[in-house]
Amino acid sequence: MFNFFKKRKKEPENLEEVLSQFKKLENNFETLSQELENLKKESKFSVQKVGIVRFNPFSEVGSDQSFSIALLDGNDNGVVITSLYTREGNRVYGKPIKGGTSEYSLSEEEKKAIEMAKIEKNERRTKTKFNNSAAGGGGFRSH
Repeated sequence: MFNFFKKRKKEPENLEEVLSQFKKLENNFETLSQELENLKKESKFSVQKVGIVRFNPFSEVGSDQSFSIALLDGNDNGVVITSLYTREGNRVYGKPIKGGTSEYSLSEEEKKAIEMAKIEKNERRTKTKFNNSAAGGGGFRSH
């Protein structure tokens, strides 16, 4: 029952054993550092930034059932998806984003979703860095 608290390895008995353990720790640290750098490089290409804007494209009827959502990676590449809801049906549009812009014309809501995604990522980084706590709300804001 109390085996959990027992030491599993013997303590180093001389300076040579201490130096050997330090060398093992140094090798482990170098391996972990390299793996961390690889993860940082790979994560640049995953979705890191999300911005969503809900809106009503027809002011005379309905409510904020339509939306634009921007999904961006660390280089501001990704996609903006817009769903326009009407009584007759729903239309969905997708536009590629490279460097925060698109070769296709963007609606005001799509532009706003992209900007929100960029801002949200910076705000989370600032909150984490200075307040030592992660931002809430699932990583995106809706308007």
